[in-house]
Amino acid sequence: MASIASSTQFLLNRSQFSSPSRILPNLVLLKSRPVVSRASQLQFSPLSKNNEFSGKALGLPLLKRHRSVDFQASKAAEADADGGEIEISDGLSKPSKGFAERFPALVTGFFFFMWYFLNVIFNILNKKVYNYFPYPYFVSVIHLLVGVGYCLFSWALGLPKRAPIDKELLALLTPVAFCHALGHVMSNVSFAAVAVSFTHTIKALEPFFNAAASQFVLGHQIPLPLWLSLAPVVFGVSMASLTELSFNWLGFVSAMISNVAFTYRSIYSKKAMTGMDSTNVYAYISIIALLVCIPPALFIEGPQLMQHGFKHAIAKVGLYKFLSDLFWIGMFYHLYNQVATNTLERVAPLTHAVGNVLKRVFVIGFSIVIFGNKISTQTGIGTVIAIAGVAMYSLIKANMEEQKRKAAQTPA
Repeated sequence: MASIASSTQFLLNRSQFSSPSRILPNLVLLKSRPVVSRASQLQFSPLSKNNEFSGKALGLPLLKRHRSVDFQASKAAEADADGGEIEISDGLSKPSKGFAERFPALVTGFFFFMWYFLNVIFNILNKKVYNYFPYPYFVSVIHLLVGVGYCLFSWALGLPKRAPIDKELLALLTPVAFCHALGHVMSNVSFAAVAVSFTHTIKALEPFFNAAASQFVLGHQIPLPLWLSLAPVVFGVSMASLTELSFNWLGFVSAMISNVAFTYRSIYSKKAMTGMDSTNVYAYISIIALLVCIPPALFIEGPQLMQHGFKHAIAKVGLYKFLSDLFWIGMFYHLYNQVATNTLERVAPLTHAVGNVLKRVFVIGFSIVIFGNKISTQTGIGTVIAIAGVAMYSLIKANMEEQKRKAAQTPA
């Protein structure tokens, strides 16, 4: 008894000089460096690690064996190497989860919301500009110019860090950028000529062009169910076009050329797959596309712009609104494309397909409400049939891609 009492007194005397910090069994959030320093102070027990006596046996629950503290300290230092906080729960440490890891569905839902919101705002503001400034080639240049400025500013801040580019990569991205520029300009020509809802109805034919190019250009066999699902798309677009009140051949043909251009953009994009992240790839494509769009804008619309285009626009809305409208349509164009890329990287192919269809429905619906476009009953029915066909095609294709992915992951 005397030896136990003396040992107890010795431990109590030593504890007066130790750190008051403790590792509690419940959840504690600590910065990793203080955990390491406190861990070194907690190794004060004079008892051997093989001694059967412990703090608990002596009625001292605060005393821990230094091996467990070393384990916690090493885990804390490991977490500190990643620059994050750590959690200590029941004597074990682990990196704390961020909001995105704890609520992935909310984050993905927010990305979808921003994608749709930015897309709808862009289409509405873009059409309003065309109502008093009908120069789609110049407006297309503004879209890309503002986006390129945004990319250069982001690179200057290192968000993200600019990826290097060489001649080989430039040769791969140039055809992609050319098709992107052509499709973008032709879409704007169509937006300026006809109603936004009608242009998006024509652009619903894009899956048909993709399937045709995949089979007849790339040599990929397209299953019969996919071809059959495209039949209502073609029928619905044809039905809507026959009675569309804003129909004209310039808007129709321009939208069709846009479909072809974006189809070939997809083909060349597959050939230009690199290790570069999507943000940098889109930035380089925007820069090249801007250089492609400037010459035709100057040649086709330059003389008219200098003669009366700018003067008429400024006279109608004022200089400040004119410049701010041009800036914001360019910003919304770039942001919605960037957010769309980030959104589609977070979801499965099936969700991707549904998201694309719903986006087109949102844009058509909001454009009709905002601009008060009158459509005939036949146009409305044809639009619904076309969108339903796109949905069928997208779902079938997404399921086929998912089956291919699972088959590739299944070991032989």
